[in-house]
Amino acid sequence: SLSLSLKRENRKTPIRRGCHKFIITARHRPQQPQQGMSLPVRRHPRGRPCCLAAVFPLLLLSVAVASPAEAGRDGPSEPERTAQEVLRAHGLPIGLLPRGVMEFRIDGEGRFEARLEGACNARFENEVHYDANVTGTLSYGRIGALSGISAQELFLWFPVKGIRVDVPSSGLIYFDVEVVQKQFALSLFDTPPECKVGQPSAVTLREGSDIARAVEKSKSGNLRYDLDQDDSPRTVIL
Repeated sequence: SLSLSLKRENRKTPIRRGCHKFIITARHRPQQPQQGMSLPVRRHPRGRPCCLAAVFPLLLLSVAVASPAEAGRDGPSEPERTAQEVLRAHGLPIGLLPRGVMEFRIDGEGRFEARLEGACNARFENEVHYDANVTGTLSYGRIGALSGISAQELFLWFPVKGIRVDVPSSGLIYFDVEVVQKQFALSLFDTPPECKVGQPSAVTLREGSDIARAVEKSKSGNLRYDLDQDDSPRTVIL
């Protein structure tokens, strides 16, 4: 049989791919080799052996580095697919809910609940905030009784109470933010957006809600005033 001894080569030659260069020498032992026993030695094409033990860790490292990239290309989770299918079935764009839906439920009345990984912000034409739980009632081309979504306008956050699209589609989508009805290009919501962890300022959110209530109250007051004026008796002086 052959026994191998490894010696580091002293000559100053470039190291190839992180491998230390070794010279493999074979010494014959006095005893006869056992029958059927052989020890092949694989050499570099130029006749220089390479330390394979140093190559294997590099291969393992490349596999470990590639794994997260492969994972990042995975498709949506099962709850995300369910939410997207439900939105599409109701004539709504699938990008109304962001990525990261952990749970999605809907009953026979169209009431749904979407649970996200956490409160987060997504950017469309304006900044939109999602609470960890989003609820509402779905009908074709519309979401009503919406809770858990706020839109930023003039540095303030206003709760979005409803979302609708035109049927047939006009290429626009409308957000009811109480103060006004904002319209956006429908194409902005073609794909679920990435949602960054974030929480709007409690002050700006409260101020936005206060302004919305004040505007609503003002509208109601103006309406009552107009009705009172119409019903008031008129006095004619001769």
